[in-house]
This record gives sequence, C-alpha cells and structure tokens, in this order.
Amino acid sequence: MVRILRHGLFGLAVLLGLFSTTPPASAAYPDRPVHWLIGFAAGGPVDIVARIMAQWLSERLGQQVIVENRTGSGGNIAAAAAINSPPDGYTLLFVAPNNAISTSLYKKLPFDFLRDTVPVASIMQLTNMLVVSNAFPPKSVKEFIDYCKANPGKVSYASSGNGTSVHMSAELFKVMTKCDMVHVPYRGSAIAFPDIISNKVQLIFDNLPSAMEQVKGGNVRALGVTSPQRWPSVPDVPAIAETVPGFESVGFYGISAPKGTPPEVIEVLNKAVGEALKDPKLVAKLAETGGIPKPMTPAEFGKLVADETEKWRKVVEFAGVSVD
Repeated sequence: MVRILRHGLFGLAVLLGLFSTTPPASAAYPDRPVHWLIGFAAGGPVDIVARIMAQWLSERLGQQVIVENRTGSGGNIAAAAAINSPPDGYTLLFVAPNNAISTSLYKKLPFDFLRDTVPVASIMQLTNMLVVSNAFPPKSVKEFIDYCKANPGKVSYASSGNGTSVHMSAELFKVMTKCDMVHVPYRGSAIAFPDIISNKVQLIFDNLPSAMEQVKGGNVRALGVTSPQRWPSVPDVPAIAETVPGFESVGFYGISAPKGTPPEVIEVLNKAVGEALKDPKLVAKLAETGGIPKPMTPAEFGKLVADETEKWRKVVEFAGVSVD
C-alpha cells in the first residue's frame, strides 16, 4: 500500500512538472545586479554613454546595471575580464572600435575577440573629432598639415590607449598626410585632456562625446571630424575628408557577452536596448553626446564587429603599427 502511494505521488509530481507554468531560471533574468565592464577611465566618452544606458537599463530590467571601469591596454584588460567571466549574462562588455582594432594591432592577446564573445546589441554610431590645444597655432586642417610638415617630430598627439579608434584615427591621418607626429597614449581621453589643454600634448582625435564637452567649455579648439561628411550634431565643423580626400573613421558602441551566454538572456538584453533607443528622452541624451542611435539584432551587430575587424586589420597593416 505504501509502495503504491509512493508511486502515485511520484507520478503526480511528474505530471505537475510537465504542466507547471514556472519559467526556467533564465526567464527570470536578471534576478541580481549586472556588471558592465568598460575599458576606459571615468569621464571619458565610453564612460559617459555607458552610464546613460546603464541608468535606463537598470530601471527597465529591475536590477542595477553597474558600470565598472577596467582601464588599460587599449580596453583589453576589460575584454579579458569579461571573456573570463561566467557566461550567465551578469558580466557584459562595452564594445567599441578598440575591440575590432586590437585583434590585429596586439600580437599576443590571450583571447580571440570574435571567437570568445557573442554579440548582444548595438547602441550607436559616432565620429571622432580632431581637437587641438588653444595654444597650438593651426586654425584649420590644412594649416595643421602644413605645420606638421614644417615641424617633423615636434607635434605630439594623445590617445585613450593603444588600439583605440582615437589612436588609429591619428595613425591613418599620419599615413594619408605624411605628417610626422609622436604618439602619447593615456588610460582614457579624460586623463589626457589636462595635458592637451596645457599644450604639453598638442592634439587628440577623440570620440565626439568628450571632445564636444571640451570644445563647448572653451578648453580646446575643433579642427575637423573623422566621418566622411560633416556630422549632423556639429555641422559647422568640417570633415577632415574635405581636406584629405578618402579619410574616414566612424565608430560604434555596443554590448557583447562571454561566449556561451544563453540566447534567451541575449534576447532580453537586445530587446531592452532596442526599447531604450526608442525612448525620446534617452535618444536626446545620446544626441547631446553626438551619437546617432543604431539598434541592431545580435546577428547584425556581430557582422558589424566582424566587418570592422577586417577593415581595421587593413589599416593596421597599411600604417605598419603593432603592439607586442
């Protein structure tokens, strides 16, 4: 009798399990704070955009999205930390052109970015801006090129680290104009600006968000943007391509996760980012940074990162630069 009762209870439990409406664990995602790693210093362009997005996502997802600055090695310290984290959706990586560039620029990376991450969502596109110290004589891109050629090796440019779009935009400029400039890498553009303002370093091809902030504050002077045409939010600033035909460096911001992150978690995050980019208030905040919202599916964003990786590989080879 006891044995029959036990079998009956077991069968009932199985039956209830089959018809249970309790969602799987991943369907409850997220049920604790999410950590979003960024590879650059607080106050820089990546940090600014990450914190705008993190606040919106925290409210939408019902869990805090915590921005963590893991600076150094052109963003590769943050990338390595994210890749080595559990693939459960609770550690994400802020993705930018540096991740595409590093694949070919750094010769001894302990990871393969395309292989070891999965694309989650695209956030926006943006341009870089060439800004110079107010004490630096040139007032236009042409004057800048002429000055560099008249003073070879005496002009220095800052970057937010080796392998960033800030670095490679300058390297591309050097190749296309035959300007001889000295590279001074920092752990983020925010850290570099005091030296640019004081003319210790003369210029930077910075991401538009932080460059715009410094220009609006009167701390530096804008000479040009790196997009092929003038950028909508700064129409009075000429495109460098107007002086250097064919010059182009347009960046992207997005999110990736460690390989193996469940598809249903990626879907939740992609949907949340897509909704964020439809919110007029958030879009207005991104516009203030000079960014243009660019929602994509994970597959579309993955293709963008792969295409950018190949594009920058050619630039790295053409410029003849590398980091061991």
